[in-house]
Amino acid sequence: MAYRTLIFDFDGTLANTLEESRRIFNELGKDHGLREITPAELPGLRHLSLKELLKHLQIPKHRVPSLIARGTSMMRRNIDKLPLIPGIESVIPDLRSRCDSFGILTSNATTNVDLFLRSHGLRSHFDFISSTSKLTGKAKHLRAIRKTFSLESQEMLYIGDEIRDVRASKKAGIPVAAVTWGFNSPEILAAEAPEHLINHPSEFLQLGLR
Repeated sequence: MAYRTLIFDFDGTLANTLEESRRIFNELGKDHGLREITPAELPGLRHLSLKELLKHLQIPKHRVPSLIARGTSMMRRNIDKLPLIPGIESVIPDLRSRCDSFGILTSNATTNVDLFLRSHGLRSHFDFISSTSKLTGKAKHLRAIRKTFSLESQEMLYIGDEIRDVRASKKAGIPVAAVTWGFNSPEILAAEAPEHLINHPSEFLQLGLR
C-alpha cells in the first residue's frame, strides 16, 4: 500500500535547530540554575532518550513545560535565519507531488514553523502545521490527522528524528521513518525498529509513494 500522506517533525528533521536549541537552553539555564551544555557534549547526548536526557541534565519533570514555552518563544527571534537540513529543499517539491496531503506535526509553535518555511520559500508545499505542547503527546495528534483525512493506518507515514517520534507513531499504529541527521543517533533509532531508517533526504524518494 502506497503512502498517501507524509507528516514531518520539524526540529532536527526539516530544520537544523540543534545549535540554536543549545544556545537557548544555556540562556534559560542562567535563570533556572541549570548547567550549560557545551558543543562537545552534543554527540554524546544523541544517544539518550528524552527521559535519560532530563535526568542527565538534572531537569525536574515539572519544570519542562515552562522551559519549553519560554524556549519556543525565544526561538522565534531567529527562526527565519536558521538553516534547512542540507538536501531537504531539493526533495520537498517532488515528495509533495506524489502525496495527497503533506504536513508537519511538531512540539514547536506553529508560528515558528510557518515563519521558517516562508523564509525558505517552502510554505506552499505544506497543507497543514499541527502542534502539540506535550513532548509525549504526538500519538493522539497522529490518530486525529488519520481520521481527518480518512486514511488507513498504512497510508500515512510520520517522519522524525527522535526516539519519542518513533514511539508515538507505534503507539498510534502508524508507520514511521526515522532520520539519522537529527537529535538522536542512528544506533539508538535503529534499536526502536522504525519501518524506515533514512540517512539522507534523497532516500525519501525511494519510499513507497505513488
